[in-house]
Amino acid sequence: MTKILIVEDDAVIAGAIARHAASWGYETACVKDFRHVLEEMRAFSPHLILLDIALPGRNGFHWCQEIRKESSVPVIFISSASDNMNIVMAIGMGGDDFVAKPFDLNVLWAKVQALLRRTYDFAAAPVLSHKGADLNTADATLTVNGEKVELTRNEYRLMETLLRRRGAIVSRETLMEKLWESDSFVDENTLSVNITRLRRKLESVGLRDYIVTRKGAGYIIE
Repeated sequence: MTKILIVEDDAVIAGAIARHAASWGYETACVKDFRHVLEEMRAFSPHLILLDIALPGRNGFHWCQEIRKESSVPVIFISSASDNMNIVMAIGMGGDDFVAKPFDLNVLWAKVQALLRRTYDFAAAPVLSHKGADLNTADATLTVNGEKVELTRNEYRLMETLLRRRGAIVSRETLMEKLWESDSFVDENTLSVNITRLRRKLESVGLRDYIVTRKGAGYIIE
């Protein structure tokens, strides 16, 4: 399920966005503690972030810069401070788009969906391609620079999940849930073993450090 993190201190606006997202079948989380935006982002592992500029304590510009130090997850700024300087700063700090308040939820969601499609190839071709790796979701095959890599069922599920969410941290819990779908018994050790084997296979075809560990958070394909 596509996950949207809402970083907005106005509870009415945040709630309206969350309800609209739910109507589209998206999962949302609203940041509660604006001193720990990064921690909540890591725990949720969103596909996209909606970020206000005026927040308690540090502003949205600060948090966007911090997010960009560890993730390329797409960010849309939402703010009533919509003068040209703030728009330029938002994009300069690493934002991908800007929506001025007050906004129509349908317009906001059109931008959200367009950015998700561009970032993750949603509803596009069945091949997920990134940094030399081509994962064909139609026949569950992986090709790296023209060389076929044999994957087990669990390795394929891990690769697909991480590629679909590339640029975002995927928690160990999410990955274990994905492996459970194959009717296999999965625990922490099983996940670690499968990640290690997948990394070795990727390294054998030249993709070293393709899957990065974020200590205490999960894994990410940057």
